[in-house]
Amino acid sequence: MTILTALLQGTKLLEDEAIAAPRLTAEVLLTHALQRERSYLYAHPEEELSEIAWIHYGRYFHERMKGKPTQYITGHQEFYGRDFRVTPDVLIPRPETEHLVEAAIARVQPRDIAVDVGTGSGAIAITLALETAAHVFATDISTAALNVAQANAQQLSASVGFLACDLVDAFPDHGINVLVSNPPYVPRTDQPSLQREVRDHEPHVALFAGPTGLEIYERLIVEASRVLRPHGWLLLELGYNSLDPVRAMLEHGWSDIDVIPDLAGYPRVLAARNL
Repeated sequence: MTILTALLQGTKLLEDEAIAAPRLTAEVLLTHALQRERSYLYAHPEEELSEIAWIHYGRYFHERMKGKPTQYITGHQEFYGRDFRVTPDVLIPRPETEHLVEAAIARVQPRDIAVDVGTGSGAIAITLALETAAHVFATDISTAALNVAQANAQQLSASVGFLACDLVDAFPDHGINVLVSNPPYVPRTDQPSLQREVRDHEPHVALFAGPTGLEIYERLIVEASRVLRPHGWLLLELGYNSLDPVRAMLEHGWSDIDVIPDLAGYPRVLAARNL
């Protein structure tokens, strides 16, 4: 079995199973099996696969066709131009969340204390630590997620303090300049309609907020008003159709409310300043 044949057969299998981006997925799985860069596939199309590479490639395809996300198979996901380790203990970082990071970078001042709530893989906190001169902390209720985030911070040489707690319970009143979060916001009633890759493989504690999907927003906004310094910033990633109810939660005690759309034009980030 040559590299080219393996790539073509893999692409066809994924197409038959209606897997998104079949060619790209086949390339990623094959490079992972070979432990090579994607360019190697096209530079050496006639190279024969070793038995061990063929075994790994077949196993990866079996996992992907059963719904396991490619990122959990390879253990990697790019975010803001950096490679992050991901496991089923953390959500896979999405490109849309880079809008949240960019909004935070625009508001963070040198030596600010910035906190990423529900850090998961650490993608937001680590990016802020590497892109700004802030003192960055990150929290998560999942110690397994914090282990992944700490490993990413070490790998990327990012100075981030990690705390296991619920939201910002570990922080004193009025001690934070910028609070950033991509919180759980999927209503539990939406669970049956989610893609199987998300529903069956990503951690539910990081996905589902409760019956309405607004429960974590409600708690976090109350806590943010406690821990943020006067004129400190709160930045939240928004879920589908959550803009109006979340903005209504900020009617009292908040100013400079700004809504930032993603590339598709959907409201993706809400920023507000504590009075």
